[in-house]
Amino acid sequence: MISDLIAALFGDRRNLLKETVEVFKENSEAGAERAHQSRNAALIQFAAEFRPERRGFFDRAMDAINRLPRPMLALGTCGLFASAMMEPEWFAERMLALALVPEQLWWLLGGIVSFYFGARHQVKYQEFQRQIARQAQGVLSHRNARRALFDQENPREETTDQDAELTLAVLRQEENRALSDWRQKQASPEEK
Repeated sequence: MISDLIAALFGDRRNLLKETVEVFKENSEAGAERAHQSRNAALIQFAAEFRPERRGFFDRAMDAINRLPRPMLALGTCGLFASAMMEPEWFAERMLALALVPEQLWWLLGGIVSFYFGARHQVKYQEFQRQIARQAQGVLSHRNARRALFDQENPREETTDQDAELTLAVLRQEENRALSDWRQKQASPEEK
């Protein structure tokens, strides 16, 4: 009779008791596995969006040309100072010509230069973000492998992630009467 009861509960290579309990409370290990798979799928999708594209000769050449304006502006400004010292009359003529440029044209030039450098900064920032995402993917995969190895050696303690009532019970602070009495004794007469 006992063997029939055990076979009914645990027989047929099934654990009916475990399956019945899992109807009412989620299996923490299975829940953690599903959460891990979900996070992994999200990271894989994120990494796929930022795959480095293959750059051809034209892209590399345009990138090189786009790097010229800043050094040219810096060296050109230094050249203006040198020309002002070496050829003051020539420099004065050029500066007089620049003084005759209408203000609206200066505003237009300022807008063009600002947009050029702003767009360049945005492109470089996005490339930097892609590089960080690739490195983060490598770090996460290394961390997950290390964590899996650690979990094999040291089984985890149970967490309260899936049980809201247990989490609230752990976080709920109960009143400490001794501490309340001590605080009342320490309070000044005005606070009482």
